[in-house]
Amino acid sequence: MSTSPPAGASGARLAPEIAARLDRNPDGLLPAVVQQYDTGEVLMLAWMDDEALRRTLETGSATYWSRSRREYWVKGATSGNVQRVVGAALDCDGDTLLIRVDQTGAACHTGARTCFDEGGELPLGADASAADREAP
Repeated sequence: MSTSPPAGASGARLAPEIAARLDRNPDGLLPAVVQQYDTGEVLMLAWMDDEALRRTLETGSATYWSRSRREYWVKGATSGNVQRVVGAALDCDGDTLLIRVDQTGAACHTGARTCFDEGGELPLGADASAADREAP
């Protein structure tokens, strides 16, 4: 079972000058790091293809490709935990997106503020000082 999005999912296309800069994985996807625009808090990681990015840029509503459900989803469409997009950037290699949002409610499907709230900090090696291991 493929996790890839359908080819030609819509008649509209991502602007060619943007599409040409993207370095997609073999499934045609890029990771999208989602960040609260005013605090810098990392909220979640999601996946986008050209169509999801086009929809996001055009509508201002964060739209992702669900690898498990094999469909597009607009963050908050069913939960009410909306992500209003205030900015988007492509990294220097063209293989990762940064989506800056104004998050309403929880970002994580578990109901947590971020997807990194409940996993806990991982221990660093013995060479790291105790002060370095404490969360900022």
